[in-house]
Amino acid sequence: MKTATYQLIGLTCLVALFLLTTACGPQMTQQSAEAGEAVPLRYATLLKMQRTADYTLCEIADPWKAGRILHRYVLVGADKPLPAALPEGTVVRTPLQHAVSFTSVHASLAYDLGAADRLIGVCDKDYILRPALRQLLASGRWQDMGAAHLPSVERLAAAQPDALLVSPFENVQYGPISHLGIPLIECADYMETSPLGRAEWMRFYGLLFGKEAEADSLFALTEAAYLSLKAQAAADSLRPTLLADQLTAGVWYVPGGRSTTGQLFADAGARYVFASDTASGSVARSFEAVYAAGRYADVWLTKYGAAHDETYASLRADYAPYAGLRPWRERRVWGCNVSRVAVFEETPFRPDRLLADLVSILHPTLLPNHRLRYYQPLQEE
Repeated sequence: MKTATYQLIGLTCLVALFLLTTACGPQMTQQSAEAGEAVPLRYATLLKMQRTADYTLCEIADPWKAGRILHRYVLVGADKPLPAALPEGTVVRTPLQHAVSFTSVHASLAYDLGAADRLIGVCDKDYILRPALRQLLASGRWQDMGAAHLPSVERLAAAQPDALLVSPFENVQYGPISHLGIPLIECADYMETSPLGRAEWMRFYGLLFGKEAEADSLFALTEAAYLSLKAQAAADSLRPTLLADQLTAGVWYVPGGRSTTGQLFADAGARYVFASDTASGSVARSFEAVYAAGRYADVWLTKYGAAHDETYASLRADYAPYAGLRPWRERRVWGCNVSRVAVFEETPFRPDRLLADLVSILHPTLLPNHRLRYYQPLQEE
């Protein structure tokens, strides 16, 4: 009787342990956890990487659900046999050789890492502006895989890529591409809340493309340049007030105070008019609300997409009340034409380049030899 009782107790304990383990989600074995060495990250908050002798475990936190994991990847060298025991996650054999990027941002980074030949296709080709990238498309080295929101499943299936680099959104469903059996690399870097935090993700992509040393080197260069510019701006007593962007279809989308752009403004030594907003993304505002907050701003930086560069005259023609803003009246507006300038491709992983423009505009004496790369002063006509 006692033996049966002990067996029952033991069975109950095993069941309880099993339920506890599965309730906590995918787990590494204790042996793997002890053998792993954390890859140090200084700024990224949504990414963790742990290296072992047999694989590298990369864990992406869910930006929309605190405490949950968005995706876990187990990177195993293609030249090694697949280990018998692996932690739970999507296995990716590295380096990638035939990947497809759904964004021009990550295609541009692959090029900067010397991994352009590791991509065979891209989505949203019409949004690619960098001449070198457009040449890769024109030459046929990169295939057009359709729109990111509606890719060509037939082309993807025929190309047989070894990974798809996609942008995740809250509660996103990837539809037919999720049934192709191709690893989906969820590029959640854009949800970081600091420019260097997002840029540091290049080290993850460096691991994927077999360009770890190149990514570490590029990030070190980016970090040093960014921190130097930030220090120069902080040492200047000038703190101009800053207004950003403009109306789009009757709505003025402003960067949240805790967004990467809001942090850029702060690091550039600006007093951004919506710095106190706690949003980490864009916030929809009425013209009246923006006018009330930024009517007397010292500087206005606006991004827009157009066939021709905007002028003070065209800005007023678009919306006459713009002329009531102090930066318009005093001719202190700088514009970035995103239809002609590759700001969205280049700056997510090279925020130092954009920061240099901002510091030059906001603190005219600090960078006398800087040539503006993205923003230009508006002309009269």
